[in-house]
Amino acid sequence: MTIFHKTALTLTLAVVGLLALPNLHAASKAASQAKPEVKVAVLGGKFSFTLPAGFIASPLSADEQSSEGTGAVGTLYANAQEKRVVMVVEKPLPEASRPGDNDDAFLDGAVTGFVERQSAGLPDFRQTGEARLNRNGLGVRQIDSTATLGGGKTLNSTFIAGSGERMAVIQVISRSDQASSHAALVKRIVGQSSVPAKQSGNKQGK
Repeated sequence: MTIFHKTALTLTLAVVGLLALPNLHAASKAASQAKPEVKVAVLGGKFSFTLPAGFIASPLSADEQSSEGTGAVGTLYANAQEKRVVMVVEKPLPEASRPGDNDDAFLDGAVTGFVERQSAGLPDFRQTGEARLNRNGLGVRQIDSTATLGGGKTLNSTFIAGSGERMAVIQVISRSDQASSHAALVKRIVGQSSVPAKQSGNKQGK
């Protein structure tokens, strides 16, 4: 299922350089305007969560969005203090690929495509886990991985979901020395209404 063009790989490489900077200057300048929490919602609100204080939202560039295909839209949420980014992309799906809210065949194909693209583009990409989640009937797959991005080691947790005409990809990217705070943010996104149905570890990308 070719639903990932350059997908999150291209967008990750475009934004993860932020993690290597001494500070996220643009985000820091806007920090005083940050709301205590930032609400994020995709797929018509079927998957929503709040980011803690310190995250500043900015739209992805036209080039970054166009690399995802016609009609894709994306937002980058950057935390200057923690040097962490959360990237959210929604894109339309061709009619033949439109899934139900919990479509295993679609999600299996989406995960396979994502891992293949990451493995091909990142020499040290390593998938460390995968889980099936359920958000009030919406099937979500979580893929955990590590890779060198922007000149440094990173932890990455990616959430993929689809519903009808659209799919969503949410990536949480942190520096490798921030395992505890990365896990806390992932838990916040997963939410108490999401129940892990399957988990695996120690996977190796191709």
